[in-house]
Amino acid sequence: MVWVQHHFPIRGRRTRLSGGALICWVFFMLVTPKIPLSPRHHVFADMRNFLGVPSTLNVITNFPFLIVGVLGLVLCLQGSFFDISLRGEVWGWALFYAGIAAVAFGSAYYHLKPDDNRALWDRLPMMIAFTSLFSSFTVERMGARIGLTFLFVLLLIAFISIAYERTFNDLRLSMMFQIVPCISIPLVAFMYPPKYTHSRYWLWAAGVYLFAKFEAVADRKIYKATHYIISGHSLEHLCLVMVPVLLSMMLMFRSIKIPRLGELKERP
Repeated sequence: MVWVQHHFPIRGRRTRLSGGALICWVFFMLVTPKIPLSPRHHVFADMRNFLGVPSTLNVITNFPFLIVGVLGLVLCLQGSFFDISLRGEVWGWALFYAGIAAVAFGSAYYHLKPDDNRALWDRLPMMIAFTSLFSSFTVERMGARIGLTFLFVLLLIAFISIAYERTFNDLRLSMMFQIVPCISIPLVAFMYPPKYTHSRYWLWAAGVYLFAKFEAVADRKIYKATHYIISGHSLEHLCLVMVPVLLSMMLMFRSIKIPRLGELKERP
């Protein structure tokens, strides 16, 4: 079965989607107050020291990111294990797994001595992972050209956001990288049919991500509920690593569902 794209309606939807995202971003920046990085951001429920390692559990719970990121990157570049059919997808997924591996180092480095200077190394790898993930999703749903455009534009915005945060002590731009994927991925999934099977894994991954954010917010309450064994922030790390695990399962099991006109399957 071939899905024939109607050029002008699709372009119109893309324009409306991009314009809507820009309007939402401008509105968010205008109506919300500045969100500075206060010392309270660096205080976590569980900061115990085991064997001379500060905030031990918050540090070691980042290790799974390294395993999943490196393994995913190797399998992605290997070319036959994952069902990746377009060159644009290879770039996006490879950068996603590289970002996940970098999260292990950046977050561990930050939790060893939480402060403003180290905080950017905690956020930047995750922002890169979000950017490349959204690019891969866009390539699948909307086409390689617009997906790769999003990749380079959003990477630029990610670095600008970090510079803005350090210059003006304002977290709003960085926060957008956590909010936007949760909104845009379900929206794009509703507007554009999937090219591959097993697309439900995208929604499962989004649900796991939202649950991880709940654990972070309930950091102290979870720490108390577990009788001070593990905190919500440490559980957030372990929960977040399930996002690339679920997406890796999707890449393993999926297959072409709706070939698009003019889009030939080519192995990178």
